Amino acid sequence: MVEEQHLYEVAITKLPGVGTQLTRQLVSYCGSPKAVFEANAAKLSKIPGVGTVSLRNILEGRKQALYHAEEIVKQAEAQDVQLLFYTSPKYPDRLKQIADAPALLYFRGNGNLNQRRIISIVGTRQITNYGTSVTEKIIESLKPYNALIVSGLAYGVDVVAHRAAIQAGLQTIGVMASGPETVYPAVHRKYAERMLTQGGLLTENSFGTRPDAPRFPARNRIIAGMSDCTIVVEAALKSGTLITADLAHGYDKEVMAVPGNITSPVSEGTNHLIKSLKAVAYTSVQDLVELLNWDLQDEAAAKKVKQPSVFSPEEFTPDELKVLQVLQQNGEEQMDNLSWKSQIPVSMLASVLLGLEFKGIVKAKPGKKFALIS
Repeated sequence: MVEEQHLYEVAITKLPGVGTQLTRQLVSYCGSPKAVFEANAAKLSKIPGVGTVSLRNILEGRKQALYHAEEIVKQAEAQDVQLLFYTSPKYPDRLKQIADAPALLYFRGNGNLNQRRIISIVGTRQITNYGTSVTEKIIESLKPYNALIVSGLAYGVDVVAHRAAIQAGLQTIGVMASGPETVYPAVHRKYAERMLTQGGLLTENSFGTRPDAPRFPARNRIIAGMSDCTIVVEAALKSGTLITADLAHGYDKEVMAVPGNITSPVSEGTNHLIKSLKAVAYTSVQDLVELLNWDLQDEAAAKKVKQPSVFSPEEFTPDELKVLQVLQQNGEEQMDNLSWKSQIPVSMLASVLLGLEFKGIVKAKPGKKFALIS
């Protein structure tokens, strides 16, 4: 019998006309994907974002969505694919902070998608000898930091990064534009199979999805969103790689680019990123270490500096601690965002916030925003 939780998590992503944002809204207000399927029309119609059309789509599409989901869950079990809904602790935390992150991911492998240090390495398919050498050098220099390497399993820089990570003993994740069972290009299957025991393969696409061209830009947002920094090795001035860099920049993620020969077409993109101040020049691993403050982090760890717990578990409820943790990490938050980040339904969150206000810990701000009282 298929696991009920996964069944409803998959099913809610199969409701017609219900995108990622509305999915989060529905779960936030109803409390769980299952509750969305059990809610009546009156309750659903009161949820912000649910209009006449979307209400009809939800009510009329629930039965078919559950049927479709059951088939997907069975396939996942048969092919050892993990179904990671955005509320799962295994879902990439960094990606969860991105507004357009997928509600559901399909994952094969043993990698930790929330590893302490995650770096994306991307670039042209027409990689040069210089690009190959630099990519391998970057990976080798990341060994002491035990970084997880993310790329897109494509020709060129992507596969060189995956291969170098495997050889260096680092975990590496290939983000795909196809279904979880389809490795594209097929010639990279030998690397993909090795990655299953030293990282894994990740996609937002269900079984049977072909790697059609429009899916690659969508895949790029996952590559950009789940890492601490995106490093562009080589890229033409007009290329999909620059889309990834732009996405990372738009997500307020760090972007680095390797300076290249000014006469090389595949260095035009990287040099432009540096020139336009959209990327920091990468000349050695020390540039990355200083940009991300890894040196300071390691220094603190070496001295065993432990920050005292500001909030005692004895003084707050589990839900209050979840809210406090989110506000500590992100500063002020709008109520709906606070709901899905803390995984507390809006209906319950209001009372939690009220309790924290009475305790003098949290204050309400204009626009339904909340923040810690400094």
